[in-house]
Amino acid sequence: MIRDTSAQDRRIAPVKNRKRLAVGIGALLAVAVALVMVAPTVGRLLSVDSSARSARLRFAEVRRGDLVRDVSVQGRVVAAVSPTLYARSAGTVTLDVNAGDRVTKGQVLAEIDSPELTSKLRQEQATLDSLALEVERATIDNRKAQAASQMAYEQATIDRETAEREVERNRKAFEMGAQAEMTVLRAKDALAKARLAELNARHNVGLDRDSLAFELKTRRVAHERQRLLVDDLVRQVDELKLRSPVDGQVGQLIAQQRASVVENAPILTVVDLSALEIEVKVPEVFAHDLSAGMAAQIDEGGRKYAGEVRSISPEVVDGQVTGRVRFGADKPAGLRQNQQLTTRILMDEHHGVLIVERGPFVDSGAGRVAYVVRNGTAERTAIQVGATSLNAVEIVSGLKEGDRIVISGTDEFKGAQRVALD
Repeated sequence: MIRDTSAQDRRIAPVKNRKRLAVGIGALLAVAVALVMVAPTVGRLLSVDSSARSARLRFAEVRRGDLVRDVSVQGRVVAAVSPTLYARSAGTVTLDVNAGDRVTKGQVLAEIDSPELTSKLRQEQATLDSLALEVERATIDNRKAQAASQMAYEQATIDRETAEREVERNRKAFEMGAQAEMTVLRAKDALAKARLAELNARHNVGLDRDSLAFELKTRRVAHERQRLLVDDLVRQVDELKLRSPVDGQVGQLIAQQRASVVENAPILTVVDLSALEIEVKVPEVFAHDLSAGMAAQIDEGGRKYAGEVRSISPEVVDGQVTGRVRFGADKPAGLRQNQQLTTRILMDEHHGVLIVERGPFVDSGAGRVAYVVRNGTAERTAIQVGATSLNAVEIVSGLKEGDRIVISGTDEFKGAQRVALD
C-alpha cells in the first residue's frame, strides 16, 4: 500500500505584519531605480577599450583665433660696425687713447713711428726736387736751342737775299758789257746755294722745336712719376697716424704702449655705437623657417622695440644657428656690447584659423591623432595640424570649434579607440 505525503506537509502561518512587506517592496524598487541610473555608465564602460584618470590629463578647447609662429631667444648686443685699425708699417706704436674713450671720426687714436718709411720719403723728396731742377734746366736749354735755330734760319734768309742782289747786279753789268758771263753764272750758283741753305734752316727750326719739346716732355714725365711716388709715400707716412673711421668708442687695445709692431699688425678696435645689432643663437629645428627680413621684437627693460632679421648664418654650430637682428627706427639708449636682451623672431602669422593650446599630444600622435572628449569618453580622432608656435597649434582638419581634446601625452592610452575618463 503506497503512503501519501501527508506526513511531509507543514502548515505555514499567515503574514500578519504588512509593514515589513511594504519595506521589502520599497527596497526592491530602489534597487531597480539604481540599476536604471547606472545602466548608461555600465554600458559606456563595456564599450570602451581603456580607462584613465582625468586628474592626470590636460585638456584644451579648440577655438578660432590668430596664430603667430615665433621663437624667443636670448641675444647679446654686438656692434654692426666695429673696425680694427692696423699698422701700415713696422715701427713703434704710441697710443693716444684708452679703452672705452669716446672718439670722433678722423680723430688720431695712435701713431706708428717708422724711421725706415720716413727716411725713404725724404730720399724720394730729394730726388723729386732734383728732377724739378732738371725740368727747369731743360726748359732754359730748349729756349736757347730754339733761339739758335731761329737765328740760323734768319741768317740763311739774309744770305739768300744778298745772293739775289748779287745776281741782279752782275746781270746788269753783263748786259752793259762791264762784266763777264762767268761772273753772272757764279752769282747764280751762289744764289741757289743760299736758297737751299735757307730751306734747310727753316726745316731745322721745326725739327729742333719738336726734338726739344720731346726732351722736355720726357723730363716732365719723369718728374711727374717721381711726384706720384712722393705723394704715395706722404700718404703712407700720414697713415702712420691711425684715425678713427667712425664716431664711437674705443673697444679693445690690442697693442701695448710703445710696443714694436710689424706691418699689418692689429692695434685697436673702434665700436660704432650708432650701429648696434643683436646676435641671436636659434635652435637648429627652426633653421629652415628663418630668413632675412623677418620681423622681430626686442625686449629691453619691459619696453618692446621693433627689429628685423638682417642675416642668418648658413652654418650650424652645436645645434644652433647664429643670426643678426637690427633695430628699427627706434632703439634703446645706453646699450652696451654683450648686453643680454630677449629677442622674439616672428616667423609667420595666420589669422582667423582653428587653434588649440600646444601640448605633448602633437608629438605623441605625430600631429595626426587627437582624443576628443565627449560625455566622459576620449575618442581617438584623425586630425591634421598646420603651423605651430611656442604655445599653440593650427588645426587644419578633423576638429571643429568648441571641441575639447586631450593635449597632454597620450602614450598611456596605447592607441585605444575609446578611453573612459574618471
